[in-house]
Amino acid sequence: MKITLRTTACLLAICYLSAFVPQRLLKTLFDQAQQQTRLMLVEMANVPQTAGKPALVSPRTLTAEGALQAVAARDWTSGFFPGELWYLYEYTGQKEWADQARTFTNRLESEKTNGGTHDMGFKLYCSYGNGYRLTRDPAYRPILIEAARTLATRFKPTAGIIRSWDHHKEVWQCPVIIDNMMNLELLFAATRLTGDSTFYKIAVSHARMTMKNHYRPDNSSYHVVDYDTLTGKVLKKNTHQGFNDESAWARGQAWGLYGYTVCYRETKDPQFLKQAQAIARFMLDHPRMPADLVPYYDFDAPGIPNEPRDVSAAAIMASALFELSTYVPGTPYRAKAEQVITSLAKSYASPVGKNHGFLLLHSTGAKTFERDVPLVYADYYYLEALLRAKKIGDNKPLF
Repeated sequence: MKITLRTTACLLAICYLSAFVPQRLLKTLFDQAQQQTRLMLVEMANVPQTAGKPALVSPRTLTAEGALQAVAARDWTSGFFPGELWYLYEYTGQKEWADQARTFTNRLESEKTNGGTHDMGFKLYCSYGNGYRLTRDPAYRPILIEAARTLATRFKPTAGIIRSWDHHKEVWQCPVIIDNMMNLELLFAATRLTGDSTFYKIAVSHARMTMKNHYRPDNSSYHVVDYDTLTGKVLKKNTHQGFNDESAWARGQAWGLYGYTVCYRETKDPQFLKQAQAIARFMLDHPRMPADLVPYYDFDAPGIPNEPRDVSAAAIMASALFELSTYVPGTPYRAKAEQVITSLAKSYASPVGKNHGFLLLHSTGAKTFERDVPLVYADYYYLEALLRAKKIGDNKPLF
């Protein structure tokens, strides 16, 4: 079937009239994703490299001038594009995508020993983790284990948390960001791969302390909590990338929703399921959640409805809701997730052949930067959500 804007519009109209996203629409969206990703591969092949500086290995966003911004392996976003390539391979089974996924994944191996960051899951589980899941390549297993060992060195036993940032030491002693919930999946995987429960215990401790200290009574989350590692005492609570310290930064809420859903999958501890559902209620029932379920960058941004949306938060939320729906049948989570991806496809997708190959537009990195731009992690979680929609529609397990 030749893909046209009219074809997509007709399929989206069908979707709005049906309970769930039709498989035909999913095929169209994956076909469009493949066309865009082939364009991105061409763009990445033409990225200028600078002698003496780290190689630029993965796309991140667009500059203010509309140029492709690529990043080195050390950037926290470097694992998402390899992950997208693995997802296209998972959907199509085509060697083309497996070969590209291996190429972009292999560029990140050096990060397995980078102990100066907590972003090991983002970088290495989205890339090597998906690759190992799909191929069982024995070369990937030790890289994942080494990455988990590196991440575990950042665990602070007295406080019971994994340190996030090392920068701004004049501001925070030991900052923990809600994003760090997304790196726990790597630790759970390491316990499965090695039989060593140390990784599992660190992940559970971090999740419990984050649940205790990051969340407000309304089940919204702070972005940053600072700890005294000698006493375990909380020193301060901030929202660095959202509107202000007491606001609900949308992507932070989505990180928590996804992270606690993963924690329930891995532990079957009902407190984590309860937390995930509480976060879902906060987001879905919020009076400032737009009708299309694509949130503004912060639920408390003062200029709503004239504030930028954050498509990345919507994509992360949708993917998490698909998984959450499998743990609590009879809830509206699947229908809400379907609504999100339909909205993204209808109103936030890049036209095919445009925007250097990014799939989605209108994401927001933070209050002060990357506002209303494509972001690679929005594309990654969008493809993940589409895959989950297909698996659920086919009555197949997600994992």
